[in-house]
Amino acid sequence: MKNIYVLRLGHRPERDKRVTTHVALVARAFGARGVFIEGEDNRLTENIKKVLEEWGGGSYFKVEMISDPKKIVNLWKRKGGKVVHLTMYGVNLPDMIDRIEHEDNLLIIVGAQKVEGWYYHHADYNIAVSNQPHSEIASLAIILDRIYKGEELNIMFEDNKISVIPMERGKKVIRRDG
Repeated sequence: MKNIYVLRLGHRPERDKRVTTHVALVARAFGARGVFIEGEDNRLTENIKKVLEEWGGGSYFKVEMISDPKKIVNLWKRKGGKVVHLTMYGVNLPDMIDRIEHEDNLLIIVGAQKVEGWYYHHADYNIAVSNQPHSEIASLAIILDRIYKGEELNIMFEDNKISVIPMERGKKVIRRDG
């Protein structure tokens, strides 16, 4: 798997807890190595860590609350990584996927509110999944799916306590003690 992290800008605990949780869950399930979340929200990180304990990925996926997202962007770039900013104002993903799918060290930025112009200028790529308003969760899922060409759908976390056995009908869940 590639070294892909997600930077969630402007998390507002009272308003964004569900959306930011879903950003983290999609990042984990679709092959990112972790998520940096701007702000303070201990309850959010605890909820995500509970998912990691039950469904696996705790040794693989990292969650970190941060106060200075610009510092993360600058550090990422200094270490040779590329920064992708998901924005409906960017170049459409089909026109950019050939450039980014070969990158092994990506920081993908998703905003929660109006994103400061600084990020547009410091991103290596400003990419739109669509030039229409829609969910940052959907954008993140689609770009990760395009980068991994669907292979991320086969991710299995060995440290899971709960796993789902795919079935055409019904539900089958395996629970392990531990």
